[in-house]
Amino acid sequence: MDDWRSDRVGAALRGDNPTVLRRLSAGFAVIGDVQFLPGYSVLISDTPGVDRLSDLPRPRRLAFLDDLERLGDAVERVCARRDPGFRRVNLEILGNTDAFLHAHVWPRYEWEGDPAVRRPVWLYPPTHWSDPSPTTVLGPAHDALRADLTAQLEVPRSPARD
Repeated sequence: MDDWRSDRVGAALRGDNPTVLRRLSAGFAVIGDVQFLPGYSVLISDTPGVDRLSDLPRPRRLAFLDDLERLGDAVERVCARRDPGFRRVNLEILGNTDAFLHAHVWPRYEWEGDPAVRRPVWLYPPTHWSDPSPTTVLGPAHDALRADLTAQLEVPRSPARD
């Protein structure tokens, strides 16, 4: 059941990764395994063996970053509609734990309170990452959120803003 976690890129390419929301031009938009910040999503590369942005040729790098902007916009729009406490989206490309190119899209909320709301999400206590409650662990409680994110990713993009 958890075999897809050991190769998230390969599983997405095979259609076996249950977190995939939509395939984009250079990767897959996926919903995060944990949802203590509702709407947390990740963009994963569609190129096996790539573990950093600089491994991609420049056109693929730009496509990946464009996909990240698209996913970030979708998370922002959905979370702002769903929660009046929505504050902003943080985008991060880290790659210190998982050896495949991916970027985190973290919605941030006023209800996180000080000092959490002003700090990197990685400073949350470990219990936030392992909380087994249905509101934290990705599952049926997040079906409507998944549907909203997927629908927003289907909306045609508006022309670039100056």
